[in-house]
Amino acid sequence: SLSIKQRIKSMFYHAYNSYLDNAFPYDELRPLTCDGQDTWGSFSLTLIDALDTLLVLGNQTEFQRVASLLQDTVDFDIDVNASVFETNIRVVGGLLSAHLLSGRAGMQLEPGWPCSGPLLRMADDAARKLLPAFQTPTGMPYGTVNLLKGVSPTETPVTCTAGVGTFILEFATLSRLTGDPTFENAARQALRALWKTRSDIGLVGNHIDILSKKWVAQDAGIGAGVDSYFEYLVKGAILLQDEELLNMFLEYDRAIQNYTRFDDWYLWVQMHKGTVSMPVFQSLEAFWPGLQSLLGNLDSAVRTFQNYYSVWRQFGGLPEFYSIPQGYTVDKREGYPLRPELIESAMYLFRATGDHTYLQLGLDAWSPSRRSPGRPADTPA
Repeated sequence: SLSIKQRIKSMFYHAYNSYLDNAFPYDELRPLTCDGQDTWGSFSLTLIDALDTLLVLGNQTEFQRVASLLQDTVDFDIDVNASVFETNIRVVGGLLSAHLLSGRAGMQLEPGWPCSGPLLRMADDAARKLLPAFQTPTGMPYGTVNLLKGVSPTETPVTCTAGVGTFILEFATLSRLTGDPTFENAARQALRALWKTRSDIGLVGNHIDILSKKWVAQDAGIGAGVDSYFEYLVKGAILLQDEELLNMFLEYDRAIQNYTRFDDWYLWVQMHKGTVSMPVFQSLEAFWPGLQSLLGNLDSAVRTFQNYYSVWRQFGGLPEFYSIPQGYTVDKREGYPLRPELIESAMYLFRATGDHTYLQLGLDAWSPSRRSPGRPADTPA
């Protein structure tokens, strides 16, 4: 309804204006001390993140103001060590989605758009700073790069799986818009190198040495350290209509269903033997039902979603780690850093089924006080 839309908009502007008033030009607002700090580099990251949201909310004037402001203030030629993975998904991805959405939002566009434009040039600049990380014998990237000097000689060669396999969406988009194949080629080479390292039973672990190709952490699952690798294979296959990416994912999916799925939960197993190593659910895994729904595996997606949603109802949010046998949070991992994955899955499932229960989750997440009557927040349904 209109009032809910209005209230959600005002939540956005509360956060957005507080950032501008108290934290800009730093990356993030620290809510308790009410000041700013750089977290992932020095990019005014919250603004880059908010650009596409401004267009979704229909605020073209502020979008225009901020897009110009960022062009004048953000400099990628700086002596800062940045996460290759985070800079790609947040900075390159944020700039690309704002660049592409500006067409739909009826903004003034540069002649030649979508193949030219100031935000596209910024995305290109940022991605170029990441390319030195991919200059390795295997084509798998280092996890950290200095934006000015490239990869430090003392940099560890150990990267998480997601840090190797989470580039194809942004890099292929950039290559196809700019006509420079370098980015897409780098992302594909990393994906193919990673693909060759899977175990005899078809699984990957969660940290790999990109030089020796040895698996340093051999836990196989769909959560932290691995999650977006699988997500990008599926979304990359859809975006690029790419059989190779889809077939990679479908082969992984068979192994995942075979070895890690129990009772519509997914556990962590040893990648070579398939024996259970951690019977926990991590909140990052909540993207999985949405991903399954994109592939048409609705029955399994719905059942897994119901498991995850029961955890949400138990606590009024998802703890970082939840022990499946114990039915409770894992010590020191009780926090909920406002992750969007369960809500993303709810959105995909709503789109796939038209079932309004999924909209209700959105309302619960937005305002716990709107919970259906007679069910306290801290008891399972």
